[in-house]
Amino acid sequence: MSIATSEPALEMPSEQNAKYKQLFDKLDVSKSGKISFEDFEKALARLNHPIHDDPAMVKTVFQAFDCNNDKVIDFSDLENYLQTTDEQIRAGFMKIDRDQDGKLNRDDFTNYLRNTLALEPTPEEVNFVFEQIDTANQGYITYDEFRDFLLLMPRLDGSRVKTAFTFMAEELDLSSDGEVTLINHFLNGFGYFLAGGLAGVVSRTATAPFDRIKVFLIARTDLSSTVLHSKSEIENTAAKSTSMLKEARKRLSQSQGLNISSVQEHPHKKTIRSPMIQAARTIWKQSGFRGFYVGNGLNVFKVFPESAMKFGSFEATKRVFARALGLEDTSQLSKFYTYLAGGIGGVCGQFTVYPIDTLKFRIQCSKLDSRISGHKLLIKTASDMYKEGGIRIFYRGILAGVSGIFPYAALDLGTFTTTKRWLIARQARKEGISAEEVKLPNYMVLSLGAASGSFGATVVYPINLLRTRLQAQGTYAHPYTYDGFFDVLRKTLAREGVPGLYKGLVPNLAKVAPAVSISYFMYENLTKLFGLKTTN
Repeated sequence: MSIATSEPALEMPSEQNAKYKQLFDKLDVSKSGKISFEDFEKALARLNHPIHDDPAMVKTVFQAFDCNNDKVIDFSDLENYLQTTDEQIRAGFMKIDRDQDGKLNRDDFTNYLRNTLALEPTPEEVNFVFEQIDTANQGYITYDEFRDFLLLMPRLDGSRVKTAFTFMAEELDLSSDGEVTLINHFLNGFGYFLAGGLAGVVSRTATAPFDRIKVFLIARTDLSSTVLHSKSEIENTAAKSTSMLKEARKRLSQSQGLNISSVQEHPHKKTIRSPMIQAARTIWKQSGFRGFYVGNGLNVFKVFPESAMKFGSFEATKRVFARALGLEDTSQLSKFYTYLAGGIGGVCGQFTVYPIDTLKFRIQCSKLDSRISGHKLLIKTASDMYKEGGIRIFYRGILAGVSGIFPYAALDLGTFTTTKRWLIARQARKEGISAEEVKLPNYMVLSLGAASGSFGATVVYPINLLRTRLQAQGTYAHPYTYDGFFDVLRKTLAREGVPGLYKGLVPNLAKVAPAVSISYFMYENLTKLFGLKTTN
């Protein structure tokens, strides 16, 4: 008994030419007979093509069409490109359609992704892309749907389907404080949420000493950089800075009704050291190894609620935007609205855990050799804060905190996209191939993500430093008090100058590379342990 098969029918030359002419007319928005890059961008936006908001991807496709590199696409360019593309898409469809019935079901699609492309998609990811292609909502993909979806999709790594899957994915979320979260995986079900969260916990714990030293340096105003200042300059300002710090502590003790003598320090000549070395030495001398992990419990505690609120708000905001814009699905949102939704999600996430951050900073800025420690110190600090200013004191500096989210995200994304585009173009020239054929190694993309995140974190670091000082004001390590953001900015500049706005930046950046590496290592192993990945 023979089994009937259905292959995509080959079109007559006249039919093919008519389709090509129809597409050319859609792309030629200026009706000049030639498609400029500006025409191409406008046309993709009108068609609401998935890549229309990504300049790098749009340029890649445009260059693929422009076979003679004259900066415009004429009909001959389009015809040459589409003839090759049609053959590739038709061959791809037949390869995916295992039973040769002319329809691609979800099993066909999943099998191709895993066994041919060596991808490891979740069911949610498969359904998402499948439904984007299945425009008729029939539960299967016809050849025409498959072709229309992939026709203007770049063929990166030798596969347009692979491009479609990886295009929207952003694996790494590096915050302006240097904390790492694996973005997508919080949206892929509880198992991935748990794996991503635990990876974050391990990463933050492993890099906690960097964070501890950073907060120490932010709080202390009497330490100056040995790189930016000579020893003679440091000696000249050290006495004044130390005197101001002692006077501020004295006033703090009086306001709290404490015995002033109990907080006085014996004068002694200080050895000039690097602030980082001085910070580590002081923490070690007064609290030992455990001193480097003060506040880490609160830091890891906030991982799950922050992530749940951040990505839950992100999805909810996208749905609101989709309804407001009259879109059927959130996948149709432009990059701008997706970016805006991400920013709102970040604000909601930070607002949720902000009191925990404030409590952590104040514990880290308490007297290191205090007899109270552990959970007793946590309870006492929280109780004293509430008595001093109620709930509002836990949200000191919140406006400064959330104001840095959008510029950081813009700098991070912009740097990543621009640099990646440059690397791809350079590699293409070096190997004599087209940009769409270049595949950057994973380590390079990962390093690029860490570098772009570090750049963004550096630019917005002064905002985070001032926010932290607002949160830590009135503590032993930072006894000064402020009336608000501009007051702390003015006083910081008066005491320490512009370099004072970057205290603690070095340990903040130093933890990025290990944090990224540990997070990915733990995540990969945890997903395997939980049986969340299918290996081929």
